[in-house]
Amino acid sequence: MNKEQKKDFETKCVHAGMGEYEFGSVVPPIYQTSTFKFKSAQHGAALFAGEEKGYIYTRMLNPTVEALENCIAELEGGYKGLGCASGMAAVHTVFGSLTQAGDHVVCSTAVYGPTTTLLNSIMKKYGVETTFVDTSNTELVRSAIKPNTKVVYVETPGNPTLAISDLKEISKIAHANNAIMVVDNTFMSPALQSPIEFGADIVLHSLTKFLNGHADVVGGIIVVKDEETYKHFRKTLNQLGGVIDPFNSFLVHRGIKTLSIRMQKHCENAIVVAEYLEKHPLIKKVFYPGLKSHPQYELAKKQQKGSGGMITFELEGGFEAGQVLMNSVKLCQLAVSLGGVESLIQHPASMTHFSMGREARMAAEISDGLVRLSVGIENVNDIVKDLEQALEKVNELQSKEVEHSL
Repeated sequence: MNKEQKKDFETKCVHAGMGEYEFGSVVPPIYQTSTFKFKSAQHGAALFAGEEKGYIYTRMLNPTVEALENCIAELEGGYKGLGCASGMAAVHTVFGSLTQAGDHVVCSTAVYGPTTTLLNSIMKKYGVETTFVDTSNTELVRSAIKPNTKVVYVETPGNPTLAISDLKEISKIAHANNAIMVVDNTFMSPALQSPIEFGADIVLHSLTKFLNGHADVVGGIIVVKDEETYKHFRKTLNQLGGVIDPFNSFLVHRGIKTLSIRMQKHCENAIVVAEYLEKHPLIKKVFYPGLKSHPQYELAKKQQKGSGGMITFELEGGFEAGQVLMNSVKLCQLAVSLGGVESLIQHPASMTHFSMGREARMAAEISDGLVRLSVGIENVNDIVKDLEQALEKVNELQSKEVEHSL
């Protein structure tokens, strides 16, 4: 018997999660139903008892959702996925599944703002303690571990500073202390980074971002490595109720078919934009893993298959200059979120990371003048020209301020 041909990532993006469907459909149909009819009372009882596999109620499992879950699990090299209603539903499900009162979490300081807020509010209220550290420094991770540490939670590259954490070394630290290693892989996607290969136990994403890629879905995904963990997480997700719906699942699965080629274009455009910004006199500093000036440049080359589509930078003139820049762009759209085909620009301190509070932002090196740019797949010359004309507006403002001070 011939062995099944091993597929490359580009092929997996197109075919992962696919099955045989009624009437020969080449894409998974949208099973837009809340509930499923049983063949008999005995059949229904067998499904509820777990004696037979099948579908009962869409909150519990749905064929369209399951096709997406299987697709992303295959791309991440995991056992199974769990589709969630949002990235934060995925984060909440992870901590709801893995922790209880008296437990301790070690978490990246540079992490999605609402993740910090969740840990400092709801999880803290439930008796879960969190220590936030710069996980790009593995020794800080090691020193933060306590006897009751249950989860080491890493986002790499970090949001929004793009700090890179060593997944292999942090996984070793976590496992040596009987802790579970969780990685938020949203900024990279499985096209550019495979956390499970480096020892991660659980991977999660905001589906809203690169995996969907078209700014028209809110969703999340959790990928686990074994059946026992999957069953435990599935029970938690079903009880919390934060499941993704069939239509959004269909849209994300469709978006993933172009993931590989989109990520290639994001990377190609981002390095050109990053190099342009790094040379511009009004830019104090650019953070991008593809630049040799990035402090973890060598680690990024080993751990990532590309540098991604995210850039952060600091302007001369701080917050006011940043406002002028963001109010002056015409092609880049002033909006939160990231990972879509269009370029998006935003101000973390007043937008995505505002809920953290200023003290936590400063600890995470999220300065008031930091700007985050999600580089889209437009013609890169058009993106650069847009930034160029916006930076000229900043220059004009600063020139006028100098004149007034004379």
